[in-house]
Amino acid sequence: MAFSFEMIEDKIEFFEAASLSVLEKKINEQIDHNKALLLEVSSVSHQMCFDLDNKKPYYSAVVHFKLKKTR
Repeated sequence: MAFSFEMIEDKIEFFEAASLSVLEKKINEQIDHNKALLLEVSSVSHQMCFDLDNKKPYYSAVVHFKLKKTR
């Protein structure tokens, strides 16, 4: 049996939370995990909307990770 390893070059992850601080914490934790895979943040897109039933804000984000370039 042979194992084949390939580097992940692009990874897109989605996050959601009921508060901005929780969303930020989730993203920061995943940034730390992805550093082990030699991935760094390429771009972040975020959005806030209101839950019409509860009248509370709801936050979401998309983070694009790319393979860290070595110099």
